[in-house]
Amino acid sequence: MAATQTTDLSGLFSKLKIDDGDHALVEKLVQLSQKSPKLVKSTTYEAPADPSIAIRSWKMNEFKYYDIPSPFPTLARGLFTQDIEVDGQTKHRIVARGYDKFFNIGEVPWTTWGSLEAHTKPPYKLTLKSNGCIIFIAALTPTKLLVTSKHSLGGSKAPMSESHAQVGERWLRKHLADSGKTEEDLANVLWEKKWTAVAELCDDSFEEHVLPYSKDQTGLHLHGLNESRGEFRTMQQDAVDAFAREWGFIVTQSTVLNTIAEVKEFTEEVGKSGQWRGQALEGFVVRTHVSEPPSKPGKDASASPYAPGSSFFFKVKFDEPYMMYRDWREVTKTLLSKGPSTTNLSKAKMRRPETQVYVKWVISEIKRDRSQFAEFNKGRGIIATRERFLKWLESGEGKDQLEGSSKEDEVKAVEANTKFGKTVIVPVAVPGVGKTVISVALTHLFGFGHTQSDDVPGRKSGPQFIKNVVKLLEKHDVVIADKNNHLRMHRKALRDATEDMQPPVRLLALNWSFDLPLATIHRICGDRVTARGENHQSLRADTAKSHEEVIWMFLQKAEELLENEVDESVEMNIEESLEDALARAVDACVRILGVPRPSAEQMGQALAAARAYSPKSRGGGPEKKEKKKAQPRYYALLPEVDVERLLDERFKEDDVSKKGKEFYRALKKNKRVTERGHITLVHEKNLPDDRELWDRAKALHALPASPLFSLRLTNVVWNDRVMALVVADVAVASEETDTEGKGVDFVVNMPEELRNRLHVTVGTRGTDVPPVEAKDLVQRWKKGEAAGIESCELDDVWVKGRIRGLFN
Repeated sequence: MAATQTTDLSGLFSKLKIDDGDHALVEKLVQLSQKSPKLVKSTTYEAPADPSIAIRSWKMNEFKYYDIPSPFPTLARGLFTQDIEVDGQTKHRIVARGYDKFFNIGEVPWTTWGSLEAHTKPPYKLTLKSNGCIIFIAALTPTKLLVTSKHSLGGSKAPMSESHAQVGERWLRKHLADSGKTEEDLANVLWEKKWTAVAELCDDSFEEHVLPYSKDQTGLHLHGLNESRGEFRTMQQDAVDAFAREWGFIVTQSTVLNTIAEVKEFTEEVGKSGQWRGQALEGFVVRTHVSEPPSKPGKDASASPYAPGSSFFFKVKFDEPYMMYRDWREVTKTLLSKGPSTTNLSKAKMRRPETQVYVKWVISEIKRDRSQFAEFNKGRGIIATRERFLKWLESGEGKDQLEGSSKEDEVKAVEANTKFGKTVIVPVAVPGVGKTVISVALTHLFGFGHTQSDDVPGRKSGPQFIKNVVKLLEKHDVVIADKNNHLRMHRKALRDATEDMQPPVRLLALNWSFDLPLATIHRICGDRVTARGENHQSLRADTAKSHEEVIWMFLQKAEELLENEVDESVEMNIEESLEDALARAVDACVRILGVPRPSAEQMGQALAAARAYSPKSRGGGPEKKEKKKAQPRYYALLPEVDVERLLDERFKEDDVSKKGKEFYRALKKNKRVTERGHITLVHEKNLPDDRELWDRAKALHALPASPLFSLRLTNVVWNDRVMALVVADVAVASEETDTEGKGVDFVVNMPEELRNRLHVTVGTRGTDVPPVEAKDLVQRWKKGEAAGIESCELDDVWVKGRIRGLFN
């Protein structure tokens, strides 16, 4: 924060009284991280305010917070500790502590309404669930502060950008200055009280989320003061609000209720409109205390796992208007990249009447003044666009269009439900999107029939799977055909098997479409397969990352869903969390199938059932010897970019030569534009000379969660044989993905010769032109050679990517 100054603090820390319970807690984390690094891991940072002080950040596997009993000695999300010497022994001091992980209504046994009524006590303080990122502020010393994000501190590794912690520091300085306080003043109070101030960073200029924040609401919203200790204890909200006013923070809006029944009634009422006190909101965090001691194991599963008197939080989250707002954002991105026409949008993305009207409006806005969307695809102006539309929607024209669209949809829904008597829900997906957990959750909510292709043994399992679907239709009105169904032949088999049935059967697709770059889909799905561990019949992560090749195979073979293949289609979002994906699927079932809308508690219970899911059968597995896998031919960065979409836009511009446009059109026509672009780092043919680089790339590829890099694409270059994208910068994209600093080490020690040839081969004229010519082209262009080479600049295009071992 202020200029760093290293100080001899050994005397100060040696006098600290370290709580034995805190020390024991951190010791358990140390032992657990050594025994199960996939479960718990830590990262050590130099404190920005004093680099002589090492701070360790602890991170638990997010998926395991839901396990009962918990595998962790604490449920804290955000825990920063310091090792200090006391009487010749190393002791662990808790410097900063976040909240305990808290759950949605019904998500765990102790957050059902009945359990909350039995095991918690008033008052119930409902605080607005802020739509930003969490920031922790604690005392590093009596005069210096530590400011962190959830799991990290210090600066961003990406050039020309700030980390969340840095932006949090910047806002803290402003709030303190506005209140006439100093950093030393705050550090002294937090040191004496042993508190961690917990705030939400809400700053649309830094990072836009779903909800907008006005100028007076931009900054750090203080919503908690936690004791910096192992046990979860947080101050009453009145004390937090008073602290916020004294030190210049933004006060978090709240209200107090006296009974769980009042909380239920109030949140259900607010949830109907999605607004409170005149503004849209994501939900509430309810803060209370445990009243009754937990029962003995097996006696009362609904009892809180906390001791009586403990601080206790739960949340009530609203699905709308977020799903709709996200849809608007995504359709706008598509219209900007593919062109402002409804023909570039799937009809499945326009099921909501509001979205139909929004699409018409935004198309006219893009055609009228495209410059107002200049920053949209960089995450800027999304909220402003939405606010302009909502204002227009209040006009006479807007109201008339929405009313007409709503009536038309109602008529279609009635006609469809009159026509069909039964429904087959058809996921259209690739491994790792979450289709089975969504299927399990929907079955839990509505009692649908559910059959999985992975449960059918044998290579020719397809016909038996279809028979299972048909058999379930005898007993159920709705059956989920849980299979990837990524090929048209799969969808046709379901249509052929059900088209003559009485009553008529409707096919309803849950379509995880490929609107993202394939490398992005591959990363997300690959990470999910890794995270689920052994919890699948056959596709499980291994050290060779063979599951990633399986996912690539599906991505390359998948056939886009056509409108005439199914009767109804719902667009799912690969990037969404399980919670949001379920909300989207449930909304579709309510709207299309006419099933009753579940309560918040029922949704939470469905999420719990989905997370607890375990397959009935397992093929292969640990007992099955892994086949010896061939060594990759090369290691490369996989940039998450749709090359064709990027160049379609760029080659429309007037500054691109006629020759360049013709060459690009020829590449597209002959299907020579790469679908899986890569940036070669090291090739096996260069061994043993590049052995060190090979080993370093191999080590990054082998990590369970390897670092995510940020790459800048600066130019497109071409001659009459080959076209390439020039890569100018490589940096670690996020501290969260590089907890051990191995990604930073790779970038820092990257050979200069390698930096000078980094590129993505867009395509070659024909099979007679080897792709390696792109490397030579880029190197000659960088040296200033102009003979036969043309180029054009790209507008500050940053993409993400990981290092992977590739075979072709």
